[in-house]
Amino acid sequence: MADQRAELTWTADQIPVSDRFDDPYYSLQNGLEETRHVFLTGNDLPVRFVPGFHIAELGFGTGLNLLTVWSAWESSGQATPLRFTSFEAYPMAPDDMARALAAFPELSAWAVRFLNAWTGQKCVLDTLHLEVITGDARQTLPAWDGAADAWFLDGFSPAKNPELWGADLMQQVADHTVQGGTAATYTAAGFVRRGMSDAGFDVTRGPGFGHKRHMTRAVKT
Repeated sequence: MADQRAELTWTADQIPVSDRFDDPYYSLQNGLEETRHVFLTGNDLPVRFVPGFHIAELGFGTGLNLLTVWSAWESSGQATPLRFTSFEAYPMAPDDMARALAAFPELSAWAVRFLNAWTGQKCVLDTLHLEVITGDARQTLPAWDGAADAWFLDGFSPAKNPELWGADLMQQVADHTVQGGTAATYTAAGFVRRGMSDAGFDVTRGPGFGHKRHMTRAVKT
C-alpha cells in the first residue's frame, strides 16, 4: 500500500477531493482556520510548545496541518526543531501538494521551504524534523517506537474511512502518547469518542468549526 498515490479530483474552487474516499482534504469553508481551530486550539497550542515537542498525525494529506503548526512554532519564538511524525497510506504527489498549498498564501513562506526540502518521506530543517511513515496505520503505528505530546487525528470521515478510526487504532494512539498528552479531531462520532475513552483518554466534546456542531478533544490520563 505504501507505493499507492492519492487519486484526486479538483473542485472548481481548487479544493482536492479524494477519489478513493469521496471526501475533501480540508474544509470547504476555510481549511486553514479549521486546522487552527481543531488541531492547534484542540491541543492547547502554541502555549504548550517546549523544545523537543513531538506531534504525531493520522493522515498527512496536503501537509496543511504541518505547515500551520510549524508556522505557529516559529512565530512563538521556538528555534529548535519541531518533531512531527505523520502516518499516511496514500501519499499525495508533490505537484498536487504544491497546488493544494497554493490556496493558502499566508503559509507560502513555509510551503516553499517545506517543498524544497521534501524527500517524499522526510523534511529536515533547522526548525522542523518531519517524517511521514507510509502504509496502513493499523500496521505501521504499532511498529513505531515514538510517543507524541499531541496527536492530530485527521483521516477522512469515519463514515467513509472507518478503518482509521477503530478502537484498536485508538488504543495504539493512546499507547504512543505521553502521559498528559493530548489528541484532537474534527469528528465527534460516538464510536470514535468511545474508542478513545476506552483507550485511556479523558474525552470531551467541544464546538466544531463552521457547519460542524462538535469536535473532540482528549487528554491521556
